[in-house]
Amino acid sequence: MSEESLPDHGRPPYDDARPEYADALPEYAERVLEVAELIPSGRVMTYGDVAEWLEEGGPRQVGRVMALYGGAVPWWRVVRSDGVLLPGHELRAMEHYRAEGTPLKEASRAAEGHLPRLDMKRARWDGGGRAQGHT
Repeated sequence: MSEESLPDHGRPPYDDARPEYADALPEYAERVLEVAELIPSGRVMTYGDVAEWLEEGGPRQVGRVMALYGGAVPWWRVVRSDGVLLPGHELRAMEHYRAEGTPLKEASRAAEGHLPRLDMKRARWDGGGRAQGHT
């Protein structure tokens, strides 16, 4: 998936005459990252929740933004809807979840790697109390 999958106004302008835009963050990506920063410590939103909050895009577009640009925000708070930890980042995410007191479900012995999942019923944030000025 490429940036072409981002909503039209979220694409960076590619104009050879204006190279100052080469490193510009797409507008849609900025909005996704702003939502990620609003999620309270110990809570999570799904990729779909973020898209719904923004009333634009979908879970795949939000996931792509987080994969490309999410390293500078609390990326561990934007998750899969089934509560499975982000593959390849499970241990780093667990450190954050434990430090923040994010509700987890202990893994069964049959679970691969015995990693817990997020307790989505308790950890999911509905966006209540949106930050003032957020669109």
